[in-house]
Amino acid sequence: MTTNDAFAGTSETSEGRVFTVTGQDWDTITQGLADEGIEERVVVNMGPQHPSTHGVLRLILELEGETVTEARCGIGYLHTGIEKNMEFRSWTQGVTFCTRMDYLSPLFNEATYCLGVERLLDIEDQVPEKAQVMRVLLMEINRISSHLVAIATGGMELGALTVMTIGFRERELCLDLFELITGLRMNHAFIRPGGVAQDLPPGALEEIRGFVALMKKRLPEYAAFCNANPIFRGRLEGIGHLDLEACLALGITGPVLRSTGYPWDLRKTEPYCGYEDYEFDVQTWDTADSYGRFRIRLAEMWESLRIIEQAADRLAGLEGAPVMIGDKKIGWPSQLAIGSDGMGNSLDHIRHIMGESMEALIHHFKLVTEGFRVPAGQAYVPVEAPRGELGAHVVSDGGTRPFRAHFRDPSFTNLQATSAMAEGGMVADVIVAIASLDPVMGGVDR
Repeated sequence: MTTNDAFAGTSETSEGRVFTVTGQDWDTITQGLADEGIEERVVVNMGPQHPSTHGVLRLILELEGETVTEARCGIGYLHTGIEKNMEFRSWTQGVTFCTRMDYLSPLFNEATYCLGVERLLDIEDQVPEKAQVMRVLLMEINRISSHLVAIATGGMELGALTVMTIGFRERELCLDLFELITGLRMNHAFIRPGGVAQDLPPGALEEIRGFVALMKKRLPEYAAFCNANPIFRGRLEGIGHLDLEACLALGITGPVLRSTGYPWDLRKTEPYCGYEDYEFDVQTWDTADSYGRFRIRLAEMWESLRIIEQAADRLAGLEGAPVMIGDKKIGWPSQLAIGSDGMGNSLDHIRHIMGESMEALIHHFKLVTEGFRVPAGQAYVPVEAPRGELGAHVVSDGGTRPFRAHFRDPSFTNLQATSAMAEGGMVADVIVAIASLDPVMGGVDR
């Protein structure tokens, strides 16, 4: 019996037994209650160890039989202190922190942060075109990889194991592209204030076009497995219902909002990084349920492929163009070469810095160790991340470090819908509702 639970008060838990479910059959719980002649409501802790709750999320469920009468979220089990840590690092170093928040969409974390810093620096118009196109390209590949995980893990939680295996199969292709372009599969720190860290490596455009061609063959497999599958539809249709009024009241964005038929997408409504120059459609559904959210994510991957093709065509005409702002007081060197040991800078690059002039060497040293100063002020530039509106509120006091950096993460906001979506349904439907939200706890706890 629990009496000091922050999420379940004494009056709610001391009148009956509290059960922590650890993966056994639900029948064992209900049978135990029946044997004791107990017919009252029970409180069940689902998580944070439960494999079907998208990471370290705790759900406190009050049940009457198998019907959920009350559902609450317990968060904080993945707290990293990223936002606070960013106050003790330079503006450029902050990218290496925020990229680790929502670990399934790291490039969106970097993009919204850098766009805010660039607005404070008043250099938005000076960021090279090639850098903006590369940002769009990387974000759309990241959107596909994130949606693949959402569909794969959602399928796994429902028992559709083939959907899980092919989802992660395709995600590997996305991560291979990230490794080729940024050097890392995740936590890239590639998008920097003023541009991006490096130009595209040789052969990257051919790999990107090959990826698009292969994905156009692979994506129909998901439709064949799921779209008209009566078992899949029966499991998702009408589950986790959340209408437009509820979404607007709770601040819900992303596929959950668009599943109500409302075409709100920041790439169209408040364009950034030049999205107004790309042709694509905002995908909506009209059922406001888990099935609609699945269909939207599947359709959005097709739209991302359209954008990737357009970005690749534009990059082909920008061969040799700069990818970092020309202001040497802000832009870190963007044409770094890796040494023979695979680490650090090449000897040629070090020779270039040290041989240019003593002033250049001193300036480079100060830029790396101290960082550049950002004029006092605050900015908020949101982006359309895979889970909805992701924005960084960056505040500067005129120094070389952020005075405050706070992120509006869609996973955190969307989790508010848990109660509205789950209460009144069955225990098994809680998993479907949470899966349709696709929360990432790294973004929730920060």
